[in-house]
Amino acid sequence: MLDVPVPVPGPDDVLVRVRYGSVNHVDTFVRSGSWSTPLAFPFVVGRDAVGTVVGAGAAARDAFADGDEVWTNSLGHDGRDGALAEYVCVPRARLYAVPVGVEPCDLAALAHPAVTAWLALADRGHLRAGQRVLVVGGGGNVGWSAVHLAGAAGATVLTTARPQDHDDLRAAGATPLATGSPLDVAVLGGPVDLVVDAAGHNDLESYLDVLRPDGRVVLLAGMAASARLPVGRLYLSGATVTGFTISRASAEELAVAARHVADAVARTGLRPRRVTVVPLDGVADAHRRLEAGEVRGKVVVALTAPSTSPRGKGTP
Repeated sequence: MLDVPVPVPGPDDVLVRVRYGSVNHVDTFVRSGSWSTPLAFPFVVGRDAVGTVVGAGAAARDAFADGDEVWTNSLGHDGRDGALAEYVCVPRARLYAVPVGVEPCDLAALAHPAVTAWLALADRGHLRAGQRVLVVGGGGNVGWSAVHLAGAAGATVLTTARPQDHDDLRAAGATPLATGSPLDVAVLGGPVDLVVDAAGHNDLESYLDVLRPDGRVVLLAGMAASARLPVGRLYLSGATVTGFTISRASAEELAVAARHVADAVARTGLRPRRVTVVPLDGVADAHRRLEAGEVRGKVVVALTAPSTSPRGKGTP
């Protein structure tokens, strides 16, 4: 942990005192260099922040006032310093109001996975009401959000998950299948319009077996994975296979997704399933556990900033 100056907002920036942040796999990719993105050192890691406005640049003052409760999920890459600090500057277009009635800790846990899930379903997957969607990995953070958001969109949702997750997924309105179950049309009760792989299995042959003509596959995980692409079936069926990472989403896409996620949280009761809260000096250990595959659920980081402080703390 390092003392760094409190950032000074530019004309279109908002200064936020952070209450909660979170830890994501992509943070470890940025830190390790496996995800190449512009960095300036010392660099603060972290994508998500929930906190309170304490200042703003001249162009941002009409959008946010001191004391507003706000959140963001797109710091920590593409030249923007990260979120795991007591104070952060957020571009106005990347900052959103906290939905009424949502606990800040829950929102910090949902910010990254829920927005990722919505963009995968609606923007890349073109999901519509009445369609059938298969979520691969419904017990994970992104998969859990995808199950709720697909159901809220009027889809029939099937999902693969560990048996211990099945009761929760049924309560969320999905039909769960055991991880490792053969994927075929008979098991699924018919073909699906969309497959969203949030687990990194990337079993394209099985996905094409259960996909309708002109169906879509969206891949969300598996940075180091390789897969066999059944080209003949792909082009004959007219199917589309798309890779998606939230890091490539535009500020406009993220803002639209944030509105839909806030609506779904209010209407469907979407909340994170498992949350572990750690202090700022616990981030390095959280990264180690993520990289070792030891984390189940979401790690949220609690930050406390004094009301008057000439310097802030951050996790480089």
